Amino acid sequence: MPICAMCGNATINSLTHPVCKTAVGIDGVFCGVLYKGVIKKLVYKSKYNPYVFDLTKVMANLFVESLIQQESFTTILQNLRPVLVPIPLHVKKEKKRGYNQSALLAKHLSESLKLPVSSILLRTKETNPQFGLNKEQRKENMLGAFSVKQKPLFTEVILIDDILTTGATIKEAAKVLKKNGVEKVWGVCFSQDL
Repeated sequence: MPICAMCGNATINSLTHPVCKTAVGIDGVFCGVLYKGVIKKLVYKSKYNPYVFDLTKVMANLFVESLIQQESFTTILQNLRPVLVPIPLHVKKEKKRGYNQSALLAKHLSESLKLPVSSILLRTKETNPQFGLNKEQRKENMLGAFSVKQKPLFTEVILIDDILTTGATIKEAAKVLKKNGVEKVWGVCFSQDL
C-alpha cells in the first residue's frame, strides 16, 4: 500500500499529500515489494553477516519490474531526468560490510532505467541500526546524519534505499539535498515494512 512519506498515511499515487508538502520535504516514495517472508530474508542476507553480495542483482530485477508498473513513477521518468542517489553508509559500516547495498541497487537501476548515478551524499554521523527503534528514535537517530560532498549540479533526485519503515532516513537525506538546491526529491525503496 503506497504511503505518504511525510505523514505515514495511505496515498493513491505514492506522492506526498499536498497538505504534507514542505520546502525541504520529500516529494514522494515508491516501494517495490512488501518487507515480509522471502523478501525479508533476502534483504537481511544482503545487509548482515554473512553478506551475500550477489543478492542485490535479484533484488534489482524485482525492483525494476515493480517500479515500471507504477504509473506515477513512470510519469516522473517520462517528464524529468532525475539522478539516482543511493543512501550512503557510514565509512566504518561500509568498510566492515565491503559494499553499500543501496549503491549496488542504484547501479542496477541505472543500467535498467538509463539514469545517471551520483554519490553526492555523505553519511557524516555514525548512526545506530534503525532496526528495533520506534518512529521518534529513528528520526532522532538520523538527525544530522548526512551532508553533501559539493553543491549538486542537478535539480531532480531519486534517493535509493533498501527498506522504508518510517521514512526517517530518506526524509533526512531529502532535507539535506533540498537545502543545497535540489528542487525535487523522491525516494525509491526496494521494500516497504508496514
